[in-house]
Amino acid sequence: MALPSLHKHELLQREYGQSTFQLVQGLRDIVDRDERTKRAHQIVQLIFRLQPALRDQPDAQQKVWNHLYEMADEDLDIDAPFPLHGLSQLMKEPKPLPYPRQAPKLKAYGRAVEQMIEKAMSLEDATEREQAAITIGRTMKFLYRTHNKENAKDITILKHLKDLSGGKLELDAAQVESQNLFEMATSGRPAPFIVPQPRQERQERPDREMRRGSGGGGNNNRRDKQRRGGKKNRQEPQQPPQ
Repeated sequence: MALPSLHKHELLQREYGQSTFQLVQGLRDIVDRDERTKRAHQIVQLIFRLQPALRDQPDAQQKVWNHLYEMADEDLDIDAPFPLHGLSQLMKEPKPLPYPRQAPKLKAYGRAVEQMIEKAMSLEDATEREQAAITIGRTMKFLYRTHNKENAKDITILKHLKDLSGGKLELDAAQVESQNLFEMATSGRPAPFIVPQPRQERQERPDREMRRGSGGGGNNNRRDKQRRGGKKNRQEPQQPPQ
């Protein structure tokens, strides 16, 4: 439902202020088109300066320019950076989306799987058609499990695949079961990548650790000797004469 022009102007005046609205209304009185365009750019910059929160909104520039065009009663001949549209055009109701008239044969798979099957049946190469059937069967098993909250046997998926394709997509049940063709591939955690070190660095590291260990041992021995020497040189306190 389109808003009346007077009501739209009142909303825009409340949003941008009476003085800004009057500046926009005065744009139509400027005869020179270049000067009119320059003034319009200045008004837009003024709006963003007065309301800096507008910059965070999506498509803020185009929104403000459209409001500028609306406040000028959709009668503004300028070189705008965006195509100018009034609020009456922006508030038009969108056209209704066409809903599918034909329901899927099996609700668990939906119309998308049926389209995949139609595409697979159109393949001329037998190998490509077989690989497509395996991929579709794997997808069908996943969708069946999600929709019915229970796992499906491969024979059930093969039956549904045959029914949906009119018998044109068939796979060997024994091969599907033995090779787990309908199971989703699970990727485990990748092995950690160890950066190889140069041979010289690997040889120097043990030597460095040995020198560090020997140096630490020498320091410990030196401290022990100092402690023992200090105990020997320490004099016992003399007893007072009795």
